Amino acid sequence: MSIIKSGKLWPFAIALAITGVVGLGAWTIIETSKADIQPSDAYMTNYQDADANANKLIKSRIAFDKEYRLKYVTEQIKENGCDVKYALTTKDGKAVEGAKMVLEISRPEVETYTKKFDNPKFEENLYVFHDVKFPKTGVWNLMLKVDAGDKSRFYAIKTDTRIKNDRSIQEASQY
Repeated sequence: MSIIKSGKLWPFAIALAITGVVGLGAWTIIETSKADIQPSDAYMTNYQDADANANKLIKSRIAFDKEYRLKYVTEQIKENGCDVKYALTTKDGKAVEGAKMVLEISRPEVETYTKKFDNPKFEENLYVFHDVKFPKTGVWNLMLKVDAGDKSRFYAIKTDTRIKNDRSIQEASQY
């Protein structure tokens, strides 16, 4: 009598299916651990911290926006170096001096070229990051963190080194 006719084949098929599922699950875990997964750059921190502190970050932004205005005023970014400028004023238009700022430049979706700059100079009522060099031509993310007193704000802009006057393409994000 053959194993097929005796009805003893199904335990072998079930064991083979379970082994296959466990094997494919292990293979999936091994392959995904090799992937180059980039952390989130939202709020200049990893996504777990941003998620855990989301309400605090949003409240801080709202409080900052009630008291201050922040504006990107750089005329043009250049690959070989330029000054990146921001204006920080009170709601009535008075320049705010003494704020702490950190600028992070990065390429979209890749962290290879990410650079941080801090301690900008306060010149002519503007915060100026001098001689910021962009390692490649193309689109860049400019992420700014501002601390003014006990209030803070993140300000994100996408810009491009190929465009003569990049004010026309930059957009501030709402976070």
